[in-house]
Amino acid sequence: MKKLDEKILEIIEILIYEYPGVRVALFHSNPLELLIATILSAQCTDRRVNEVTKKLFKKYISIHDYIAASQEELEKEIYSTGFYRNKAKNIKKMCEMLVNNFNRKVPDTMEELVTLPGVARKTANIVLSGAFGKLEGIAVDTHVKRLSFRLGLTDKTDQDKIEKDLMELVPRKYWDNFSLLLIHHGRNICNARKPACRKCVLKHLCPSAFSFG
Repeated sequence: MKKLDEKILEIIEILIYEYPGVRVALFHSNPLELLIATILSAQCTDRRVNEVTKKLFKKYISIHDYIAASQEELEKEIYSTGFYRNKAKNIKKMCEMLVNNFNRKVPDTMEELVTLPGVARKTANIVLSGAFGKLEGIAVDTHVKRLSFRLGLTDKTDQDKIEKDLMELVPRKYWDNFSLLLIHHGRNICNARKPACRKCVLKHLCPSAFSFG
């Protein structure tokens, strides 16, 4: 059996070959747009978020546009992303904090980002990597959580603990790509209900392969 450090390198090598040029799927042109898009992506597909933000980012250009909008107006704009009341509330409060505490700029540190409403480590990692090119952790979403467990990379269920396990295994230079690679593989092959194990390029490395019936 391969050691975990050897196994993780092989997983990364295979997935890079399988999904060349992976990148953040959320459309954005600046840090604020990426931050808002990532907040909207909670419990929602990237495709749906991109459909919403295509119109949203044309209407709301600056931080002050979000602050000036009524709660009800913003809810209507983002309704189809789900959990729209809470998301609208967080976005408005977040923009107010950016004005009051961060000189109208999206902060570029983990410590500051996680103080914003609606922003936990996953969102912060995506923004730090995608907007600022900073690698401070590994974004753990539902795909990363599921595949990490199935591949035997962690036995944890808490996202922060999973991230810690992965950070110890994955070489730092791959931290941002690793999440994107697992997300792509989760969507294409290793889905939640019925993973396509027979077509999986990682089946020889996966202790869960062919165990789903």
